[in-house]
Amino acid sequence: MFCFQCQETAKGTGCTVRGVCGKEEATANLQDLIIFHCKGISVLAKKGKELGIDRVEEAGRLITHALFTTITNANFDNIALIDCVKQLQAFKTDFKATFGDKLPENLHDAALYTNNDESGFQGKAKTVGILATENEDVRSLRETVVFGCKGISAYAHHAAMLGFENKIVYDQLIESMASVTEDLSVDDMVAMVLKTGENAVATMALLDEANTTTYGHPEISEVNIGVGTNPGILVSGHDLRDLQELLIQTEGKGIDIYTHSEMLPANYYPKLKEFGHLKGNYGSSWWHQNKDFETFNGAILMTTNCVIPVKKNNSYADRLFTTGAVGYPEAVHIADRKDGAAKDFSAVIEKAKQCKPPEEIETGKIVGGFGHNQVLALADKVIDAVKAGAIKRFVVMAGCDGRMKSRSYFTEVAEKLPKDAVILTAGCAKYRYNKLDLGDIGGIPRVLDAGQCNDSYSLVVIAMKLRDAFGLEHINDLPLSFDIGWYEQKAAAVLLALLSLGVKGIRLGPTLPAFISPTVLNVLVEKFDIKQTGDPDEDVAAMMAGN
Repeated sequence: MFCFQCQETAKGTGCTVRGVCGKEEATANLQDLIIFHCKGISVLAKKGKELGIDRVEEAGRLITHALFTTITNANFDNIALIDCVKQLQAFKTDFKATFGDKLPENLHDAALYTNNDESGFQGKAKTVGILATENEDVRSLRETVVFGCKGISAYAHHAAMLGFENKIVYDQLIESMASVTEDLSVDDMVAMVLKTGENAVATMALLDEANTTTYGHPEISEVNIGVGTNPGILVSGHDLRDLQELLIQTEGKGIDIYTHSEMLPANYYPKLKEFGHLKGNYGSSWWHQNKDFETFNGAILMTTNCVIPVKKNNSYADRLFTTGAVGYPEAVHIADRKDGAAKDFSAVIEKAKQCKPPEEIETGKIVGGFGHNQVLALADKVIDAVKAGAIKRFVVMAGCDGRMKSRSYFTEVAEKLPKDAVILTAGCAKYRYNKLDLGDIGGIPRVLDAGQCNDSYSLVVIAMKLRDAFGLEHINDLPLSFDIGWYEQKAAAVLLALLSLGVKGIRLGPTLPAFISPTVLNVLVEKFDIKQTGDPDEDVAAMMAGN
């Protein structure tokens, strides 16, 4: 195996024996094979469209779900991954048949290859992984596109679950994935990286529309972090529809529902806040789950990536459930919806009834709900504070959390930023500082939490509105700095989105992506002034000075 898609990849270069995330070689190989088939389907969909055989939407739905299963910490279940490979192969076979005698010659192997004998999956996978591209810089640019497409796939999948799709998003996703099978010039590959970033912006906008249309615009909310006396179900991940359906199915049953990690922002949506048994948030970011899930005592539902292997001293394996793109060998998997009906969470509910109430690990409340609609409602107040000099700087500290001790950097930056600086955040990176008492500026909290990682789109909208309010040409002209923590491929999509918008001077950490080669890094530094996070004191001083 070889995998370097996450921030914690072994030795900062790549996992070659076993993933730092916990996935075994066979699992990594199956994921490589899934990506290979997604490339092939993309080639067929692109060629088919040119020939009047338009299956872009059908292919797009299949690819987004498949790529989602390959995101870091999403699916460890080889049986589920083998089933995914078979589904992709069946679609590919059917798709090729629709071409008839129009099937182009000299198609890439990814478009042609199928093997119904699963005993051959591992052997093929070993020949089509990341290292199949020998040139380091070509590999870097291709994998940057693929990882961006993985993040886009996650966001597009969530939107589709709420009935919101955009054929243009699928079309560009297919073009991006097909491009990595082509011999393109360096300039064309760089252009494709930015086009992938443009698609990430469009996809996050689509998901924002889906979430706010369905559940209302997030509003300023105080979220309880204590516990009640009823048995509970802890919901982690990102899928709001899963949470809503669970809330409906548990009404009046004496079970409290709690959010965990990236599901925290569900507590900001009006339509979800209507459920009185949505008790609040329990625990911290994803990598604390071995501890958080243990003390929670109740049933746990993983709706998207961020599941990590259960440790030997953990006792919650029989309380762990997965659904959607998530899979774990020891967990019961809740099946997908059929014929428009809701998922059946009865197994999760029955397990919860057998469990003790959660152990209280903290008390109090945290404040969030500062999506673009809410912040723009405060726009006059924010603009007046800037003009009066009460707010000197906005610092976007969005992205992911992770296990590395060096991530204490983000806590230190939050603590050391002057009291006239406001932090804009989204994603689980906020757990490094969202429980600190950082105060407010004239009633405006110094930490404005927009929501999940995909809600980084809200931060872009806020920046653009502030740019317009101050009559500036570009958001780079604002008193605004980007200090981003990254971990997996949704964060990669957010980064590409920012680059496609021309944002410069982004600090990224705690390490730079291993999939960015030295040559490609030089291009990013030259064109976008990308920086690695460094000493907290020095970075704070530089950001406050506009550097």
